[in-house]
Amino acid sequence: MSTEQNVNDRRSVAWVTGAGKGIGRAVSLELARRGWCVCASARSIDDLERLANEAQYLSGQILPFPLDITDREECDRVFRRISDQAGLPELAILNAGTYVRFAAAEFTATSFERQIAINVLGTVNCLEPVMRAMIAARSGRLGVVSSVTAYRGLPLASAYGASKAALSNMCEALRPELERFGVLISVIHPGFVRTPLTDKNDFPMPFIIEAETAAKRIVDGLERRNFEIAFPRGFVFLLKLARLLPDPIYFWLTRRLIS
Repeated sequence: MSTEQNVNDRRSVAWVTGAGKGIGRAVSLELARRGWCVCASARSIDDLERLANEAQYLSGQILPFPLDITDREECDRVFRRISDQAGLPELAILNAGTYVRFAAAEFTATSFERQIAINVLGTVNCLEPVMRAMIAARSGRLGVVSSVTAYRGLPLASAYGASKAALSNMCEALRPELERFGVLISVIHPGFVRTPLTDKNDFPMPFIIEAETAAKRIVDGLERRNFEIAFPRGFVFLLKLARLLPDPIYFWLTRRLIS
């Protein structure tokens, strides 16, 4: 499906990154079911074309905009194309990211840098142009996908957890500032969601949910204008409780995860 096609001007426009697979794909389809014109970005044009075709019979539509979020100039170009062809997005869900899992014995600056470059700087590369445009328009909604691992450090996730904690902290800092311009930012803290990334995990994943369920909770939370959108509730409760534990007790528990 070409991005040159006519867009229904009455449709609200959303931009979703990391839309080729997993949560981003499910969120794009959920928005399209609710009548949105979704500008979907991912590195794989084949994934985006399949996604756009799947949305043909929904009340909204999905337009593909291939993007490598680690390329700052490309993020600016793609955002300008989206604005020119579909209109300024009223909603942006910055979901693209990856999980690099390694133990302390395998820790390298290169591995850590790769995780930060994608999850943090890649998100910021997309956030800069869309946030600037929303501030100028004095309206808009932003959703940044973090993770429940942002709550406390977990074994084998030193880089991943740090990247997600950075995103959560960033959103907390930006929320009161952006409100002054009529722009709302939300942070999304998913637990385990069944995606191609989690399919690679070789450890138990408590409270795991399907990507379609996660997408509904994300879109519902954004419509309610919540700052934090966290799920599933049981897992979120346990990890938030862990933030209150004294360090000796917490580390006693986390040692058991690698024993």
